[in-house]
Amino acid sequence: KYPPEEAPTRVENILVSVGRTGALTPVAELKPVQLAGTTVSRATLHNRDRIAELDLHIGDTVVVRKAGEIIPEVVRVLKELRPVDTQRFEMPTHCPVCGEAVVQPEDEAVTRCVNEVCPAILKGSLIHWVSRGAMDIDGMGEKLIDQLVERQLVYSVADLYDLSTEQLMTLDRMGTRLADKLVSAIAASKARPWSRVLYGLGIRHVGSVTAQTLTETFPSAERLANATPETIGAVYGMGPEIAQSVYDWFQLSAHKELIARLRETG
Repeated sequence: KYPPEEAPTRVENILVSVGRTGALTPVAELKPVQLAGTTVSRATLHNRDRIAELDLHIGDTVVVRKAGEIIPEVVRVLKELRPVDTQRFEMPTHCPVCGEAVVQPEDEAVTRCVNEVCPAILKGSLIHWVSRGAMDIDGMGEKLIDQLVERQLVYSVADLYDLSTEQLMTLDRMGTRLADKLVSAIAASKARPWSRVLYGLGIRHVGSVTAQTLTETFPSAERLANATPETIGAVYGMGPEIAQSVYDWFQLSAHKELIARLRETG
């Protein structure tokens, strides 16, 4: 096994992206460099602690490699090449998308936006919900989801099930035939099993395998919503962290409302 290929380049800027869990991820914008057969112009910096560990400044020359030979990441900073006018990067105190104050949980390295209606969180939730492993809604891509959120046609995954052909036809490059097809694909997703729905909800620490395991013990949303951390944790393969995460998710009134709305839509 050969070691991963590494290459030096310069950090021209650091942007912060917001994922569906509200996690803020710093991303280095790099001077494009050839790495393992592709041109790399961005690399993940993971979180606040990783930036502090690297002592990274905008303008630094860094060494990058592909983690697992897929995702570019910064390995180290070549401090001897640091220009005198560089600035250390600080994580934002407010979400770069919605402007709400972010939180830094004591037991995590991740900085989070906790605004339930943050457009970035909503878009991420929708992308996850329609993905192949979850509800598998054919034709519902990222660009379409961007438009649905920006035009305020959806505020949660439940709103997808209220979309009409007429509403969809107001979107760019959307004719009657395509809109009809999408409405049918959304309706067809109602037949997906409960395990796929649970995975699609995007609860932290609940991947597709965990979702399948949980639904074997809790065969309905009601059963899981009424479970205690102890009963969830008693399921084979569920640690206390997963159990607490699932329990906490179902305690939030916004999530109770979402489950009720999904039930109403069928």
